[in-house]
Amino acid sequence: MIRKFVWIAVAAGCSLSACFMSKGSLNKPLPEQVVEGLVPGTTTASEVTARLGAPNEVVQLGQRTAYRYDFTNTKRAGFTLIVVTFLNEDTRSDRIWLFFDTKDVLTHAGATFEGDETEYSMPWDDTE
Repeated sequence: MIRKFVWIAVAAGCSLSACFMSKGSLNKPLPEQVVEGLVPGTTTASEVTARLGAPNEVVQLGQRTAYRYDFTNTKRAGFTLIVVTFLNEDTRSDRIWLFFDTKDVLTHAGATFEGDETEYSMPWDDTE
């Protein structure tokens, strides 16, 4: 009787375990070549929105403005064993900040492009 119970427990434990992977993103990737084509002192805010679309955020800085564009990419991998789940999540972003003067002409820009560097890895993998 005990052997039968052990085999049922092992079978149940195996059927209640699973590995999973998922991916999610927010907005479209930001094209580096378009950002490289923006020229401080020349490019206007309307040219920026024609190239990149509407910004995620517009910040008023007195009479000047700043536009923020974002793309976020997340990858998750995990392992579930009966009632315990081990999870690893890697989230990275592309972010662009564009600053305009009182005449809506670009004064300076800052950007990071890491959204395409997300990786899947299991919770016990050391990715650092």
